[in-house]
Amino acid sequence: MKKLVFLLFSFSLIVACTATNSATSVFDETYGYAEKNPIKTGDLSPTNSHRYLSSLEGPNGEEISYGRVGSCCEFKTKNGFLGNMGLLDKYWVTYSGKKDSVYLYLNIYDKAELGTPKGFKRK
Repeated sequence: MKKLVFLLFSFSLIVACTATNSATSVFDETYGYAEKNPIKTGDLSPTNSHRYLSSLEGPNGEEISYGRVGSCCEFKTKNGFLGNMGLLDKYWVTYSGKKDSVYLYLNIYDKAELGTPKGFKRK
């Protein structure tokens, strides 16, 4: 009986956590904003990064503008061009009515489920 109660509790906890993540579409406060938690678009080219950034909009549906600042932040990856190293791409992002730009970090080497940075929505 204790095992059954434990299993039911565990299952309900897993379902609740999964529902919360998919409903918010934000992995955590640092997603995309921190070098240690970049948006992993993969494909080894900026094409997926541009597709992803074009899918973002402001919190009230505002059209965004973005531009590439440059590469930074060396990290280890098995998908790197030279050895096991890659560089993140840093982009400025803003939208009408926003007083300043934010910086988002994108990883073109590794691919993962795409979330939404805090303060943005996806189209």
